Amino acid sequence: MKEVRPFDVLILGGGIAGMTAAIYLSRARVKTAILEKSICGGLCNYTYMVENFPSYISIHGMDLMQKVRDHVDHLGVSIEEVCMIQSMDISGTEKIIESDDAIYHGKALIVATGRKPIPLSLPECEQVHYCSICDGFPYAGKRVLVLGGGNSGFDESLYLMRIGISHLTLIEVADRFFAAKTVQDELLHNKNVEARTNTRVVDLILENKKLKEVVIENVVTGVSETIPVDGIFAFLGQKPETDFLKGIVNLDDDGYVLVGEDMSTNIPGVYSAGDLNRKRYRQLTTAMNDGTIAALTCERYISSDRC
Repeated sequence: MKEVRPFDVLILGGGIAGMTAAIYLSRARVKTAILEKSICGGLCNYTYMVENFPSYISIHGMDLMQKVRDHVDHLGVSIEEVCMIQSMDISGTEKIIESDDAIYHGKALIVATGRKPIPLSLPECEQVHYCSICDGFPYAGKRVLVLGGGNSGFDESLYLMRIGISHLTLIEVADRFFAAKTVQDELLHNKNVEARTNTRVVDLILENKKLKEVVIENVVTGVSETIPVDGIFAFLGQKPETDFLKGIVNLDDDGYVLVGEDMSTNIPGVYSAGDLNRKRYRQLTTAMNDGTIAALTCERYISSDRC
């Protein structure tokens, strides 16, 4: 029989939004649990350098998230490893989440599951990756192709060049790059980097299941070209981790959660914080803002007679 674990507030997701909410709730003496399937910190763990976070000129993403985790641990927040949600009933006054090992009860719920990378829409290949810090090291001295001209694509490319990639080609399907100008300048000044706009991947050429070449195409002229590469790192954007909320919480057409200014959803006592919300900007600091507001609203909710 599974153990029933009661809390005041359950937080789904241990990224920066979830951990910020946990800090505020714990300091308000609200018994809080973070339910996390992996490691706290989310995608920021795989960011090579964070250089726009107040108080740190430059810090590795994982180091920054560990400092936030240390703060959460210091306050005694319970962090529960939940690999998979078996069932969820959050429509009533009591929020119930069942995992493989336990059943969690809460008076309120904050969803902070963030986003995940959009996969490459081509046949599966072992040499296609979505994290340079995780998978980049074996490509030192080799040729790689990076997909995506946003901040992620450029930041990850800088990391790849620092570990000794021999040649890097970065392509963006749009007619311009979207990364911060300082990051663009740093990467594009490297003589071993080639960057192209209006370009997409149309085919992968494998030999004995190993990537050998990639066919790329200029979307304006229609001219295609085959280039040798040993690996691909794709940063084509992200999509919200909200499939489990469909039919329960109001989402937009792209799967983002619709929230009010106080981070409330259409269900009383259920709040959403971070990059899974529909909004214009998604940064560490905006996720922290969401987590703060969700926690303050949530604390007021459970202190009232509504739950």
